[in-house]
Amino acid sequence: MTEVYKRLAKHLDNLPASYPATESGVEFRILKRLFTPEEAEAAMALTLFPEPAEAIAKKLGKNETDIEKLFYSMSKKGLILRLGTEQNTYMAANFIVGIWEYHVNDLDEKLIHDVNEYIPQIWEKTWAKQKTQQLRVVPVSKSISAEMNIMPYEEAESIIKKQSKIVVAPCICRKEQNMIGHGCNRPLETCLMLGAGAYFYEQNGTGRPVSQEEALEILNKGIEAGLVLQPSNSQKPPVICMCCGCCCLVLKNLNRMNEPAKVANTNHYAFVSEDNCTGCGNCEDICQMGSIYVENKSAVVRLERCIGCGLCVTKCEFNATSLVEKEESEKYAIPANTIEKYMNMAQERGLYN
Repeated sequence: MTEVYKRLAKHLDNLPASYPATESGVEFRILKRLFTPEEAEAAMALTLFPEPAEAIAKKLGKNETDIEKLFYSMSKKGLILRLGTEQNTYMAANFIVGIWEYHVNDLDEKLIHDVNEYIPQIWEKTWAKQKTQQLRVVPVSKSISAEMNIMPYEEAESIIKKQSKIVVAPCICRKEQNMIGHGCNRPLETCLMLGAGAYFYEQNGTGRPVSQEEALEILNKGIEAGLVLQPSNSQKPPVICMCCGCCCLVLKNLNRMNEPAKVANTNHYAFVSEDNCTGCGNCEDICQMGSIYVENKSAVVRLERCIGCGLCVTKCEFNATSLVEKEESEKYAIPANTIEKYMNMAQERGLYN
């Protein structure tokens, strides 16, 4: 029985977002909590290219009706991804972002503790070493000046206004941290799923549909609460996350680094004008990365820690803080779509060569 989970772990590690081995074997404990042996075996037949049950059944030499029933059940449990409205197609899901987030409504403390043990190891073994991250940081609109060359995919409001289907779901990071007594009081219902991902979340009962207007209201509440805007890392993101440094698995691990700005996919950084700064400390209080501190009655930006979210600008009453665009040579080229993002991640890991 253990062998099938070892093979599934290797299968997941061969996906772009990785699922690395550990000395403790915590990665196997997680899979045993989520997959039955039959489901683990079936999941290994899927790739990141969606296929109908008929094609998968032929590949496996199985009955199409049995395959459809099994994969539909697995997709409802959040173990794989299901796409389509008239005909279902199925594809593999990365563990993060993917399988873990799909379980936001059926968490238990043992699973949470295992995942919290595992995430820092994924970060250290994979994410901290690669250029292309799962999420990117976009500035809040109030921090964007007229002089800045902001593309529509770099502004959350513009992304939302282009969507015909939006579903909001609870933030799994704040929810699971609240369940084990380490959460915060920031808004919970803040993950905006877009497009095909929105249909999947709605059909699985993982989130509820919202209009563009309500999505914008949710976005503004998140910004007011000091949440960092992190869409999926592409010009056509399937999700916009709103994150806090105390709970978010990305920001929390970035925070542990000496120079998080080198890892975060962002194109901006904060600047403080000493002439206008009064040293009130509002920017220091709202910064999720500890990148601003007040010294000698003036705020100072640690550029090696700043991820360019722009929250400091929203809390400055004296026009002392602003966002600055990076030089063209230093800017991060945002992947056109999710496929390009995954291909970049895979290449950086030496997969599929």
